[in-house]
Amino acid sequence: MQDEVDRIATALAERIAPLVPGRDAPRRIVAMAGPPGAGKSTMAERTVSALVARGHAVVLMPMDGFHLDNRLLEPRGLLPRKGAPETFDFAGFAATLRRVREEPSVILPVFDRDREIAIAGAAEIRAETRLVVVEGNYLLLDEDPWRGLAPLWDLSIFLDVPMQELERRLVDRWLSYGFAPDAARDRAGSNDLPNAARVMAARARADLVVRDGALHPG
Repeated sequence: MQDEVDRIATALAERIAPLVPGRDAPRRIVAMAGPPGAGKSTMAERTVSALVARGHAVVLMPMDGFHLDNRLLEPRGLLPRKGAPETFDFAGFAATLRRVREEPSVILPVFDRDREIAIAGAAEIRAETRLVVVEGNYLLLDEDPWRGLAPLWDLSIFLDVPMQELERRLVDRWLSYGFAPDAARDRAGSNDLPNAARVMAARARADLVVRDGALHPG
């Protein structure tokens, strides 16, 4: 599995590398989207590492830093749905993406999975960064307001994984956190899988699709 991820990440890096602009050109942004359990985080990290190894000034920007805090989700009745599209600060995320395009230095929040909180001011996109790979579930969601992100992407990539495989991975994820098998299935089925189905059913066209271990045109 690791060899396959590395192979695909190398192929993605080869497709992205020609987009990396020169020092005086506007910064570019690549979206890597897909349902929960698709392996976006690992694929994005490996792709960025492959680009950096080629000497490109590229960084990763996860969307997870824009999770709403539990103190806001609970009174809205959204805490059990944490991770769904409506549990993110979309306006803040979109505004930050526009700043990434236009401003030399941008400070970012980072999501701490151990504590399940977003930490403000925890990362920076520096002036020398020429391309940013953004990773998240809903970057290509064809619903308002998310579809409004489309003009920001210079290239969009979607990781397409069958629902049966997503279910297996998501249950395994909760098992790895120490949940009993029944509790792990309940956790995956109550939130993760509905979010995955939503992403798969309402995704906008991507420039590239990763499916069955290969790259395909969107």
